[in-house]
Amino acid sequence: MTTYNSVKVSSRYQIAIPSAARRAIGIQAGDQLLVDVQDGVIVLIPKPSDYTAHMAGLYKEIWERHDTDQYLTDERDAWQG
Repeated sequence: MTTYNSVKVSSRYQIAIPSAARRAIGIQAGDQLLVDVQDGVIVLIPKPSDYTAHMAGLYKEIWERHDTDQYLTDERDAWQG
């Protein structure tokens, strides 16, 4: 079940993130957040300190049933000819 909290935008266009939301995503004072707008919805995402480490292993399930070495060889061969 989704729980909504209400926040007020200050005269300096600032908001305070409710403690339940902070705990849920593990952000601390001083952390940086990425701000994205998706179809009129503001999405706050903790900014990774290391993008390479953060992205390592993403979507690995896509490649589980494939020989990745053969895939790369086939792609490189296609570039040649």
